[in-house]
Amino acid sequence: QVQLVESGGGLVQVGGSLRLSCAASGSIFSINSMGWYRQAPGKQRELVATITSGGSTKYADSVKGRFTISRDNAENTAYLQMNSLKPEDTAVYYCNAYIGAYEMNYWGKGTLVNVSS
Repeated sequence: QVQLVESGGGLVQVGGSLRLSCAASGSIFSINSMGWYRQAPGKQRELVATITSGGSTKYADSVKGRFTISRDNAENTAYLQMNSLKPEDTAVYYCNAYIGAYEMNYWGKGTLVNVSS
């Protein structure tokens, strides 16, 4: 059974920084793409950033230049460095991964990021 566990969320002031981590564990042979999504109260879940096993990245326009996604393939871990945080970044952030030859999709339970003004 594969699990994704997020950590690093919390309360931060406008302009501050946080670093989220997503650790994958379980029966993992290979992890293809990993990503971060977020869901603000009353809104749909949206893509924040993704990264392939080769390191190619994609970002939502709203976070470009402020957030950086990275991964440590040896540790099966993805990171999201978030700088210059804004109140509109407040949301539950979820880790997502496509794992294995059949690209099974997994989600973490989320970590709350609260940006106060």
